[in-house]
Amino acid sequence: MVITSLVDWFANNRDGLLLGVAVGAALVAFMLVLRSFGQRTIARDPEGIGWRNVISRVLAKTSLAFMIIAAADVVANYAELPRKPAHLLDIAFTIAFALQGAIWVRELILGLIGRKVAEENSGALASAMAIIRVLISVALFAIAAILILDNLGVNVTALVAGLGIGGIAIGLAAQGIFSDLFAALSILFDKPFKKGDTIRYDQSTGTVERIGLKTTRLRSITGEMLIMANTKLLEREIHNLAAAKARRMTLYFAIGIDTPAEKIAAVLDVAAAVVAEVHGCKLIRCAASGVGSGAVAFELVYDDKSLDNNRVAEDHSTILLNLIQRLRAEKVEVVRASGITPPLAPF
Repeated sequence: MVITSLVDWFANNRDGLLLGVAVGAALVAFMLVLRSFGQRTIARDPEGIGWRNVISRVLAKTSLAFMIIAAADVVANYAELPRKPAHLLDIAFTIAFALQGAIWVRELILGLIGRKVAEENSGALASAMAIIRVLISVALFAIAAILILDNLGVNVTALVAGLGIGGIAIGLAAQGIFSDLFAALSILFDKPFKKGDTIRYDQSTGTVERIGLKTTRLRSITGEMLIMANTKLLEREIHNLAAAKARRMTLYFAIGIDTPAEKIAAVLDVAAAVVAEVHGCKLIRCAASGVGSGAVAFELVYDDKSLDNNRVAEDHSTILLNLIQRLRAEKVEVVRASGITPPLAPF
């Protein structure tokens, strides 16, 4: 009786069954080709960080079991299987797809993070990749398990609530570590600055030497090491001096109040000539800014295309000394010169 029913079913669904087998075999062959491509690419360049290697690692993790179950589900869609076998195949495909999807997403995320870590040459984050891998794996497979149970008809509300409470407890216990870890990843992906950049925050200026798992270390312009927690650093307004097209510099100086009017007018031409002589510097303005305490105050503003701190300081010194020398040659007394904004009542 059973054999007769089976023979009748084959006879009635022969065309659909053959078409489903053909499509399923083509699907398995296609996925095998993709997996083989990924494996060969990784074998040729195991340490590669390019997009091709990232995608290849994802493809190489495609399991044979998933291919077979996916092909069987395709066959079931073309052939009118009895309700119970069809339902079992749907369950098997749901489980296989959820687990395989978690593996694909894990490899993609780890590949992206590994790519950024390699680009930034961040040794601390490279050492933390094992921890990051565990955290990502736990999160993704937990989501996959919930999806599987939900598709199997299990009420996952209590499970989700329990996982949420547990996640909150773990998050509170390791709040500082996780916040700095995610801040480090944010620095790598968003790139407000990178290793070698000179940045300024609050009253501190330094060159980034290392972006670590918890802290970023900078070498200040005065030589000492500045260590700042990643989270605290991102909370501040960061000025990335390396991303500037030029440094805008301001020099405040004053000449004697008794200087003749024609000499005062000549100060502007002298300042323009002094700035023009320094390579990479361009005058923005030189204007009188105030009078008081026996002096006429001037504000000299120029752009320096050099982004090196030492070079900018040398150019500033050259402009200052040449300005003093030229004004002395013009019989103009320089009362004071400074890069610091003078008080409202100058000098």
